Amino acid sequence: MIGRLRGLVAEVGEEETLIDVAGVGYVVRCGARTLARLPSPGEEALLHVETQWSEALGIRLYGFLGQEERRAFVSLQGVQGVGPKAALGVLDVLSPAELDAAVALEDKAAVGRANGVGPKLAQRIIVELKDKPVNGGMLSASTSGGAVAAPPSAARGAMAALLGLGVSEPAARRVVDHALLKAGDDADEAVLIKAALKELGR
Repeated sequence: MIGRLRGLVAEVGEEETLIDVAGVGYVVRCGARTLARLPSPGEEALLHVETQWSEALGIRLYGFLGQEERRAFVSLQGVQGVGPKAALGVLDVLSPAELDAAVALEDKAAVGRANGVGPKLAQRIIVELKDKPVNGGMLSASTSGGAVAAPPSAARGAMAALLGLGVSEPAARRVVDHALLKAGDDADEAVLIKAALKELGR
């Protein structure tokens, strides 16, 4: 099974890209957001790949620029009625962190913005992912240089609150990570939000 590809971008189409790895061209299907962020043809790209096989389609490679997106893609397909196309559609309109926030806030309108996802399917995605954070949990660097996992519910709640206030995802992640360092792994959502807002105000 192919899990990662590093090679030159040979072509970029509407739904897929061709990656040249040592002279071998791999056709990789990607979402619109990923395709738009790929390097120009002739430049090197690194794609995290989810390999899938079916009798009807054979082997298909789905590519992502980050592991979080690949994990979210897999998690979404664990929801009844969500196939690869719908999963890519969701990730075209929501990053993994934004999807976590939408699930935490039960914002089916945000999920329903994806092509091929109607209100009923959006609701099912929220219900089935409610206790399964697709972003892999928040990670925070420890003082020793390692990483510690934040309590999923507290971190997700803090992220959702900040995103709801209009804070960008990178900024929200940065201040929540900082809040975790100061407040500790066992901090609850309210403490994390307060500490994150204080950090934003600096």
